[in-house]
Amino acid sequence: MPCPCVQDSIRSSGEETIVRHTDDDIERAAQRFEQLADQLDPATAEADDTEDLRAIATASEATRADEARLREAVQTARAHGRSWNHIAVALGVSRQAARQRFGQPDTRRVA
Repeated sequence: MPCPCVQDSIRSSGEETIVRHTDDDIERAAQRFEQLADQLDPATAEADDTEDLRAIATASEATRADEARLREAVQTARAHGRSWNHIAVALGVSRQAARQRFGQPDTRRVA
């Protein structure tokens, strides 16, 4: 359940403002959490099936790993002198898209 103050913080434009909680607010919330946690009986608590969320997490991790491998492969191709045109063809994107996604920004300073 969201904090009740969040509803009060929404402006008519639909933008949400930052709500600052006092130390007393935080302490009361912590005490309420402790009470709820003490009342929880693991033997009778119902848990949602989270297989779908685990599948998302697994796919997300695989995507991050694949992205790292792809970046490394592009860096290796560039180190071997491959042009952005060749890399773009291998990726199935435009040269500009390949360079924008994988190109390193020029960090040299102009004197």
